[in-house]
Amino acid sequence: MPTARQLGRATVITLIAGTVGGAALLAGEAVVARNRRYAKPEMGLALRTSMGPDSAPPLRLVMMGDSSALGVGVDQLTDTIGGQLAQMLADGTTGAAPRHVHLSSVGVSGSRSTDLATQVARALLGGRPDVAVILIGANDVTSLRRPTEAAAYLGAAVRRLRDAGVEVVVGTCPDLGAARAIAPPLRQIAGWLGRRVGRAQTKAVEAAGGTVVDLATETGAVFRADAGTLCYDGFHPSADGYRVWAHALLPAVIRAAVPTTR
Repeated sequence: MPTARQLGRATVITLIAGTVGGAALLAGEAVVARNRRYAKPEMGLALRTSMGPDSAPPLRLVMMGDSSALGVGVDQLTDTIGGQLAQMLADGTTGAAPRHVHLSSVGVSGSRSTDLATQVARALLGGRPDVAVILIGANDVTSLRRPTEAAAYLGAAVRRLRDAGVEVVVGTCPDLGAARAIAPPLRQIAGWLGRRVGRAQTKAVEAAGGTVVDLATETGAVFRADAGTLCYDGFHPSADGYRVWAHALLPAVIRAAVPTTR
């Protein structure tokens, strides 16, 4: 019969083997995820347009952030999250008065929160936007950026926009636990890291005077249940996925747009 010392030694060896094996599995999954074929920005998809009645009050809406702000994963302007938001605002969806929306985007695919300062500078060139929608966080997670550090850069960008008189709505890090491009258990770890980033973002954005929409909480269940919310790469949203996000963001964007009519 094995002694307590022998059992303890066997337990330690088993734990070490399990840890090494688990680390190797995660490393392998990370390599596979990194080398997958992902959707690229559609070069012909210029996010700069106007829509809505010419007689309606004007609204300058700018999209900022990562690939989500560009609509990576779809090939039509009307399917991007910016296009869908602009169309609903122009149509007077949910009872709000129709607006003549001037839509633009300064987002850059692959951006992290550290890149927002440059985007803010671009957004403030020329005509000042009325409302900025920022979608950021996924690349902070995949690059293992510390949540508080990433959130600090986001908060600084929001504060700079607010000081310039721009209303800001931030869609926090989406539910990466729904990304089918990432295999379990790495997918679960990505989801956990994303929630940590989202919580830090919420604190920083609210402290800077912006409005937060928790995309992971509000839309994560839909993305987990419906594979059709993601495009062919299993990571970026499809037109349906962007529609889900647009509807989640719309109430906050409508509220943000109200001061521009005064």
